[in-house]
Amino acid sequence: MDEEYDAIVLGTGLKECILSGMLSVSGKKVLHVDRNKYYGGESASITPLEDLFSKFKAPPPDETYGRGREWNVDLIPKFLMANGMLVKLLIHTGVTRYLEFKCVEGSYVYKSGKISKVPIDQQEALTSDLMGIFEKRRFRNFLIWVQNVQEDDPKTWDGFDPFSNNMQALYSKFNIDKNTQDFTGHALALYRDDDYIVQSAIGTIRRIKLYSDSLARYGKSPYLYPMYGLGELPQGFARLSAIYGGTYMLDKPIDEIVMEDGKVVGVRSGTEVAKCKQVFCDPTYVPDKVRKVAQVIRCICLLDHPISGTGDALSTQIIIPQKQVNRNSDIYVSLVSHTHQVAAKGWFVAMVSTTVETSNPVAEIKPGIDLLGPIRQKFFSVSDYMEPTDNGLDSQLFISTSYDATTHFETTCLDVLDIFKRATGEEFDFNKVKQELGDEDQ
Repeated sequence: MDEEYDAIVLGTGLKECILSGMLSVSGKKVLHVDRNKYYGGESASITPLEDLFSKFKAPPPDETYGRGREWNVDLIPKFLMANGMLVKLLIHTGVTRYLEFKCVEGSYVYKSGKISKVPIDQQEALTSDLMGIFEKRRFRNFLIWVQNVQEDDPKTWDGFDPFSNNMQALYSKFNIDKNTQDFTGHALALYRDDDYIVQSAIGTIRRIKLYSDSLARYGKSPYLYPMYGLGELPQGFARLSAIYGGTYMLDKPIDEIVMEDGKVVGVRSGTEVAKCKQVFCDPTYVPDKVRKVAQVIRCICLLDHPISGTGDALSTQIIIPQKQVNRNSDIYVSLVSHTHQVAAKGWFVAMVSTTVETSNPVAEIKPGIDLLGPIRQKFFSVSDYMEPTDNGLDSQLFISTSYDATTHFETTCLDVLDIFKRATGEEFDFNKVKQELGDEDQ
């Protein structure tokens, strides 16, 4: 360990593993250390099933659950947008060589006590049960306009400047009602609150296009999920880092991040010190340099049936927009199953999550739990959502935020790309990697 590195990365959560891969690809000499014996940190996949039950101090599972080794249960499951940033990272960095993905079968939104498929194209807009006949036509016109917008061609804007006008003005232009605004903002654009309404409309237009482009790739939903769960993702990026010269050490206690004159100079484990110019880590390594800004409740639910109203989909996402249940933040429901090799045949793993707003977090996710039908086993957890107290530029210590309640990876990627830019002073160059990988690795 007594060497000098450009960067030391602490923790093998997905964010840290992506950063390690990106830094290695960018020519940095990287040491990646974790105090745990396994990859994934708080976003790890648990196998066998017996380990999940013991983690939550539940009696061991009976034989009806099948073989414990057939289960890979993610503690923080998230879906990938098929055309989103994480998939672009995976493709451009060649990590797709190590992974296999399956399309998620459905994308639903909750309205007035029931769930409906999220309409994304003009055809679905006209048949959706989310809107009345006149609203369908208005929403269809809105979608056509969004798809036609070219940012660099004002002729496609139809007299509405999406950069200088906010989203509320765009909704007003098409006379879109509040209910339709609700599922557009939360189930298509995937915003977590309604702040976006007063922001420039172009941001929401980009997000709706991302959803639509992702959907166009596979057809059933815009989401993908890796076979055998998310535990494969950190390892994929770890392999990438190793290919580019990164060094890995698991099961290595970290005793101190060594600072001189307020700047990072190394990391100490016992009597060994590895020198470095920068340190990247998750909040658990630096409790004195992060602040708690919220809490997230998650409930892992094991089911022996699909969710009613989804056409017996073997995987799905359901978003419950905040206003539908008189809240300030959305509730997210995800479902995966034996088709992803994360459960025994005939079994499903659901996750219900949200940002905590009251002193009774379990009651807050009840609308999501109620959609699942009979549940064989529930595991509740409440975790703190931490963020760094500074941007790391002075100390060269760059800290990721905790994982939020969303069931997709877009916010995770934004955090990673933001850290990379702060640390290196430049955006990550996707093309740099692609040119260096052989054709067979594309």
